[in-house]
Amino acid sequence: MRRLLNVDQALKLFFESEENAEPDSESDECDDEVDDPLFVLEEVKREGVEEQPLTSTQSVSRRSAERQGRRDTPTRSRSPLPQAAEPHLSSESWKSEGDADITPECSRFQPQRTPGVQIERLCPQSLKDLFLLFFATDTVSTICANTNKNATKNQHLGKKYKWTDVETEHLYQFFGLLIYMSLVSLPSLRDYWRQNHILSVPLPSKVMTRDRFRSIFWNIHLSDPEEDLKNDAKKGTPGHDKLFRIRPLYDEILSACQAYCHPRRELSVDERMVATKAKTGMTQYMKDKPTKWGMKMFILAESRSGYTISFTIYTGKNQTASEHGLAYDVVMNLIQPSCLGAGYHIYMDNFYTSPRLFLDLTSMRFGACGTYRENRKGCPKDRANALNRKCPRGSVRWIREGPLVFVKWMDTREVSVCSTIHPAFSWETVRRKVKDRDGHWATRKIPCPTPIMAYNKNMGGVDLSDQLIQYYSTHRKTARWYRTMLLHFLDIATTNAFIMHREMCSAKQVQPMAHKDFMVELVCQLCGMDKTGVPHSRRAEHIPVPILTNTDAVQKATKGRLKCKRCLQEDNRSDTPWKFQACGVPLCLVVDRNFSQNEKLTVNSDT
Repeated sequence: MRRLLNVDQALKLFFESEENAEPDSESDECDDEVDDPLFVLEEVKREGVEEQPLTSTQSVSRRSAERQGRRDTPTRSRSPLPQAAEPHLSSESWKSEGDADITPECSRFQPQRTPGVQIERLCPQSLKDLFLLFFATDTVSTICANTNKNATKNQHLGKKYKWTDVETEHLYQFFGLLIYMSLVSLPSLRDYWRQNHILSVPLPSKVMTRDRFRSIFWNIHLSDPEEDLKNDAKKGTPGHDKLFRIRPLYDEILSACQAYCHPRRELSVDERMVATKAKTGMTQYMKDKPTKWGMKMFILAESRSGYTISFTIYTGKNQTASEHGLAYDVVMNLIQPSCLGAGYHIYMDNFYTSPRLFLDLTSMRFGACGTYRENRKGCPKDRANALNRKCPRGSVRWIREGPLVFVKWMDTREVSVCSTIHPAFSWETVRRKVKDRDGHWATRKIPCPTPIMAYNKNMGGVDLSDQLIQYYSTHRKTARWYRTMLLHFLDIATTNAFIMHREMCSAKQVQPMAHKDFMVELVCQLCGMDKTGVPHSRRAEHIPVPILTNTDAVQKATKGRLKCKRCLQEDNRSDTPWKFQACGVPLCLVVDRNFSQNEKLTVNSDT
């Protein structure tokens, strides 16, 4: 149904349309064309004259009205009319692979230190020395003191178990057994101490008893129990620290990761779930992750090696969060220009990517590349020439907006990537299996955008770190979340130490150990054992030496001999000139009575 407008309304509408019209260079015919006559004018009723509506075929164009002379319209000035809003310019359409893109100018790579291992002045002599970079003696001594306090408190609360104060050496042995259990997997903890059983393994019982191991595991505490109570009293206030129970080791591990190895240019940011169902407000549930329940961590890792550079633990909604959201804050907290330098390329997935973040990283002289969500603020959408389901595999669309280039690529599904460091397309290709018209599969080369090629190559740093950790993970079920995080910190330390070992061997052009051999040797050094399961200290002590070192032959024949300890047990009184250096026990050292090899442990225990 058509609307009726009076003259004032029609003129107002006309002048607005005149301002939005094409420039005067257009022909009069184009100016006079009216594609869709929407309105019919209505004459104003003047002094008793009835309104005479115009027919629908009459034009609303001013020039047509003046030529036809159908109406004597008073001249009206445009100045009293409201100014029309600026027209909404149509957004730039998507370009295809045939359109050339510029190569963006990236910031020069200027790291604060030479990339690689930074421990030349420390001169580590063993694998244990590499491990001690992350679990330093001072930090472990603090953990020992807090563990002893916690055990004393538990005994006062009525816990009944035998407890002897733990020392630094004992705690390193405890860590060594945890790593050993990641190498040798048995159904339950007690199986590691079974005797005369098909599941028996010799090492754990030689390091410490089962009850000693369990009591340490139950009571190990990273923070001061008395300070825990003070921190718990601050719950609900800004002064409360949710990570207080792991703070001593958390800060030490984080500082060591950043200090002892400087990364190369390509870095990746991703999240990690540490499995636990402990009763804490920080436990997260993520249905799409293999580990659905656990502590959520955000990791910054080197893309090439998987070395963990920095990490944060998600503790829940933060009252001091910025207006840009969690993902923005996470990346900004992980990236520290004062520590890293400038010119780094950061790769991330669509949880973190946003135009605001990428522009801010560019201003900080960092490059960024990552997949993005189309509904993210600032990302292009509803543009002409976009990809659709009918586009063939390998189709490319892109738009550049300043330093940002948004690229879409059709693989088995549509892939969207944003980058500040790559051109949109450089004619790279990838191999994909494509079904021919006759139904046969064939390998074909299809075009692939440059940002997607770089993303696939460099995004896997955190995944590589996760993979190395899962090979020999010390994770065990526990009801305390801080024990879970302690075990994960142990995994980070051993994995980073192994990566540093490979880097050092590569620099010296020496063949590095395999991952398993590295872990086995680390267990031996932490537990004080060799690979045969014999303690290093006992083997060193049981060295046979002469009882008398005097050169007088007469004294050697009389005073230089003692009764063999083992022969006395067998009612055989035999003299021997040999004894063990550490314990002084005399034993025979002849061909038919050589007790130094097979009986030394028994003799040592008897003494």
